[in-house]
Amino acid sequence: MKNAYKDKPSRRTPIAPTEVKNDIFEEKAVRTVIEVLHDGERGFQSLSKEIKNLTARAFFQEEAATRAKFANDLESALSAETGKSIQEGGTASGAVHTAWGEIKGKMGGSDHALLETAAQGEDAAKKAYEEAPSAAN
Repeated sequence: MKNAYKDKPSRRTPIAPTEVKNDIFEEKAVRTVIEVLHDGERGFQSLSKEIKNLTARAFFQEEAATRAKFANDLESALSAETGKSIQEGGTASGAVHTAWGEIKGKMGGSDHALLETAAQGEDAAKKAYEEAPSAAN
């Protein structure tokens, strides 16, 4: 993203409206990715509490931490770029998916069923990542 004005030695020239529009769309795409990262973080945290396999549990905890770090890094970068405090949450569909995984775990779902839930969440995240640039336009 660019500042509202380009610095020139003799004067300040406004940026064209199309450049500002592109900046807004870029910000929207980054916010979408941040939300999806938060969804993944919460989903992996939730599943790590329910899964019985210790190797899978450790993997899910590590993935949750990775998603949190990526989201934090993007929020910090976006905040530095826009001058606004950025604190995105997740998406409604992500919350529903996380709740569904928790229900499966509480109802005695097998590790296989929980791994399928994680895979479905990752498929949704991949789709959101792919669609973020076009959704911002």
